[in-house]
Amino acid sequence: MPYVEASARSRQVVAAARRVLARDGVARTSLRAVAAEANVPLGTLQHVFPSKEKLLRAVIEDVVGEIAEVLKSSAELERGLEHAIRQGLTNFWSQLVVGDRNLQIMQYELSTHALRTPGLESLARWQYERYSRIVAAWCQEAAGNAGETCAVPFGRLARVLIASVDGLIIQYVCNPDATRSAEDLEDVITMLVALADVRPAGHGQ
Repeated sequence: MPYVEASARSRQVVAAARRVLARDGVARTSLRAVAAEANVPLGTLQHVFPSKEKLLRAVIEDVVGEIAEVLKSSAELERGLEHAIRQGLTNFWSQLVVGDRNLQIMQYELSTHALRTPGLESLARWQYERYSRIVAAWCQEAAGNAGETCAVPFGRLARVLIASVDGLIIQYVCNPDATRSAEDLEDVITMLVALADVRPAGHGQ
């Protein structure tokens, strides 16, 4: 087998793990199955990811990175927080929900698997902490670039945003009604914009 740098091997394995998880579900995904999907010896995979927990954590980090990239690339952050919320969530929904339903199922399975597996409970908490941090940083950057203030802390805005969108995703996964989900997403966006109550920095001082 030709030599492959560790970082490239890690990306190869994580990509294979995402395919197996989306196809077979978390419970039926094993290191052996991922090694076969990645076309690498099991020992090579275990050298990169010694345990299933470490591999699942890497998958979650990869998904978080993908979400962050979609949010940042889909909204001009210099146009302010309201624009970022409206444009970012609309593009997130079209690309990573409607466009990749299995990705959303996989993320929920990762959470429930961790919560039901002794010793892995912290993985679910870490998963949502990562989601919250990336969304909070994205919102703060958009507001900061436009010289705006937000009526609630960015961490709280991020948690409410994630909770609201998570609920819509579950409903869409169970019943993929595109028209209904688009209308509901617009209502959630309106609610989030109202919660943020965006104003120019220094307004009212």
